[in-house]
Amino acid sequence: MKLKNLFVSLILASSPLIAVADGIYTRQCDDPAKVEQCTGWMESGAWRNGFVKGNPHESVNVVDFYEQYSKNKEQWDAMFKWLQETDLLAIPAGKHPIEGTALVASVEDSSNRPLEKSRTESHRQKIDFQYAVKGIERFGIIDHETSTPNCEYRPDVIHYDYDASKAKFYDSTPDKFFLFFPEDWHIAKIANDTDDQDIRVIVVKIDYVE
Repeated sequence: MKLKNLFVSLILASSPLIAVADGIYTRQCDDPAKVEQCTGWMESGAWRNGFVKGNPHESVNVVDFYEQYSKNKEQWDAMFKWLQETDLLAIPAGKHPIEGTALVASVEDSSNRPLEKSRTESHRQKIDFQYAVKGIERFGIIDHETSTPNCEYRPDVIHYDYDASKAKFYDSTPDKFFLFFPEDWHIAKIANDTDDQDIRVIVVKIDYVE
């Protein structure tokens, strides 16, 4: 029993779903058993629908991922199928409909920006799927306790004033994708520590289902 309790404690300590001393960065889940179930589901790859090019980044909220996939499997499956079957480096930049859905994949050839020129954002009706397939894109996730909205939703995006010292930063690699759910207040396309800031990013806005 003690070993089981230690295992659960380690899950809680490492999970992005749990508030830690340094802030709150995503939707909270206070059910360790559910966190464990959803983590196992994500690691099993039951969501992949053939997609093997990348894995969820460690920052992904596993409970949100599980719940949203379960509620909207058709869209998620179509997106992952399209990602696997498409040459993501050769496809032209621009908007590409994903067959059988209302989803659109935005293929963006872009450059990272200094943090002070990058805007925070979150969405309430859409989930941001972001996948840097070329170059290194740095993402920031901001703390809820020290951040304040500085505008209204227009129409499905809102921005925040935040404490940069409380933000968490992650560098992407082409084998990882990021998911930003409504309570993942984030910053994209932040300059990394290398001399190369050119990136190609695949962005898909998936419906958020209440």
